[in-house]
Amino acid sequence: MHPSSTSTAEILHEYGPFPGIDAIHGVTYDGKQVWFATGDRLDAFDPASGRTLRSIDGTANAGTAFDGRHLYQIAGDRIRRIDPETGRELATIPAPSGDNSGLAWAEGSLWVGQYRDRRIHQVDPGSGAVLRTIESNRFVTGITWVDGELWHGTWEDDASDIRRIDPVTAEVLDRIEMPPDTGVSGLESDGGDRFYCGGGNSAKLRVVRRPTRS
Repeated sequence: MHPSSTSTAEILHEYGPFPGIDAIHGVTYDGKQVWFATGDRLDAFDPASGRTLRSIDGTANAGTAFDGRHLYQIAGDRIRRIDPETGRELATIPAPSGDNSGLAWAEGSLWVGQYRDRRIHQVDPGSGAVLRTIESNRFVTGITWVDGELWHGTWEDDASDIRRIDPVTAEVLDRIEMPPDTGVSGLESDGGDRFYCGGGNSAKLRVVRRPTRS
């Protein structure tokens, strides 16, 4: 067993609410822009200025991911692969059956969170086949990998946290508790010490510090 730690979220910045947007679903980061799913499109903004830079139309009602070249977007019962430069849909694969929520890219695979099913699936990005499943004990929202660590958001009974879990055993290793009435929908790391967290129906996006280890 690993020792687990619990901390209170340090919110470094808050963007929004964004005009004309009712909710934020998936969130991803391409190294320059933060992308977020709003239901009927993907928007990208500059995290330095907060200015919205562009939009891509299309169903975007759950998780979003970036593999270094392409965007992936859950759209109902499928996952779309999108060219971020042109906005063109390049391919689709079936999404796992269930209540899909978060989406991440790591280790050559897509990782799909399932909200009420409390699961994370590792998915083949070419076929959509489920390669393995990690069980959680909380409703799963966004997912991200950073420095070989798997983190996911939870949102259940009006309480939300961000937790690091062992990708093999699903043991909870770290928990970051969000303030009351501050939920996490989409989740993405910037590759460093920051998480970008979608705020669901608040139409806000928050930056939360990732704990450092001594």
